[in-house]
Amino acid sequence: MTLDEIKKAARKDAMARRAQAFAAGQGQAAEILADFLERHPGKALSGYMPMRTEIDPLPAMAAHDGPVGVPVITAQATPLRFREWSPGCALEDGPFGAKVPAEGAWIEPDILIVPLLGFDARGYRLGYGGGFYDRTLELLRAKGPRIAVGFAFAAQEMDEVPIDGFDQRLDYLVTEKGIIHFR
Repeated sequence: MTLDEIKKAARKDAMARRAQAFAAGQGQAAEILADFLERHPGKALSGYMPMRTEIDPLPAMAAHDGPVGVPVITAQATPLRFREWSPGCALEDGPFGAKVPAEGAWIEPDILIVPLLGFDARGYRLGYGGGFYDRTLELLRAKGPRIAVGFAFAAQEMDEVPIDGFDQRLDYLVTEKGIIHFR
């Protein structure tokens, strides 16, 4: 099997596990994430607008003391950009079905809440396969320190995420069971 085939099979399995965890509820995950973010007041944060069975970071994003943005895909195979978001702001459909702010300033995040399909004990994440977050983290980390926080259900942990040379590690992972520090 090629690495692409291995990742495709891993994504299918991870989606099923995430759907099952989503059905059981996310417990105190957003509160744990908000507590983590309290240690970083004033820092620019990127979150995301949850889709399908993704764990919901919106309460933690709304509670953050600092600017908050959400990812906007501007073109295939490019890093993400982040448009300022606040609760109740006007949203429109973005690529792949994610909602994005209809207007607002562009921000450059210091902390990124990263959605995922699966993660492993090394801090690697399995995404959807577009490479957007890996490109974005590589670009931002080249400019200076950034914190990448995976946000997921504990059931999304995998034995080992299949990786290649482009995959960026997470610094932390927050689940309904607590915080994992990878670095």
